[in-house]
Amino acid sequence: MRAVFIESHGGPEVVRFGDLPDPTPAAGEVRVRLVAAAMNHLDLWVLGGIPGIDLAFPHVLGADGAGVVDAVGPDVSGVTPGDEVYIQPGLFCGRCEFCQQGEESMCIRYRLLGEHVSGTFAERVVVPLVNVYRKPRGLSWTSAAAFPLAYQTAWRLALTAGRLRAGESVLIHGVGGGVAAAALQIAKYAGAYVYATSSSPAKLDRAIRLGADVAIDYTRESVPDRIRELTARRGVDLVIDNVGKATWRDSIECVRRGGRIATCGATTGNDATTPINRVYWKHISIHGSTMANRREFREVARLVEGGRIRPVIDAEIPLEDAPDALRRMRQGDQFGKIVITIGAHGAE
Repeated sequence: MRAVFIESHGGPEVVRFGDLPDPTPAAGEVRVRLVAAAMNHLDLWVLGGIPGIDLAFPHVLGADGAGVVDAVGPDVSGVTPGDEVYIQPGLFCGRCEFCQQGEESMCIRYRLLGEHVSGTFAERVVVPLVNVYRKPRGLSWTSAAAFPLAYQTAWRLALTAGRLRAGESVLIHGVGGGVAAAALQIAKYAGAYVYATSSSPAKLDRAIRLGADVAIDYTRESVPDRIRELTARRGVDLVIDNVGKATWRDSIECVRRGGRIATCGATTGNDATTPINRVYWKHISIHGSTMANRREFREVARLVEGGRIRPVIDAEIPLEDAPDALRRMRQGDQFGKIVITIGAHGAE
């Protein structure tokens, strides 16, 4: 099969496009012939090497994907070759205390497709049966591939960890990224007032068209000063921060007394400094979050399937151009999701 893979860690220059053997499904697994996949910032982290994760090379990048089941392993029922599906990229054991509580994303053996095991930047991928969902006929391949990782992450981040409710206000840093753009859509769906930041006027304009109430260019003005001005010094109810080091102090200054900060990533670095006195003096709650449980995934999937939330697509590119698209994502030029087209439905 054709695939985009790495044989060592590094930058986009180590990414290869070539042939790898087709994977074979084991018991309880299905093989999906992919029609589309989608990029996430996770791919850049995997590319550079994540401490504590030792990959088996060659390693195929990519967490998100949608396609057609073309083979099933033993003990698989409920799906058959020819079924159109999309993939939930979070892999869990189903046995630990957290899985038994319905909190699969807290599983002690939790893994991600494309991070811990080979992923979706290929013509075929093997995943557990529980990780495939039927694609409704009216849902495009592009949208089906684009939403799973970013939109489930944003859903749990904003609504479960962040406890965002109608009438509240939220500040979303770096609105061009996939999770941030998804969080903007979900926050508006929840009835919140949204402040969005970016360094790009074009991205800020796009954010306003997507529903943001206020757009702030952090290269031209202080975000905390602007938030204090706009909220009469109160601050926002929730800050969504997946930027990390570059925005962490701003998040603490922008949130109201008794407010919440929800974080799911640190694209500018993990080693942020926290002024602890500001945290306790302002009674701030800080919530970490990643991915989502199955119930939350189904909730956001129903909204996408029904067209109430439409994944934001930056570009569609062929599989062989994925290395160039990784360079574009590393530069931060995209708004929303970069989708990889792999093959037409029905094509081998």
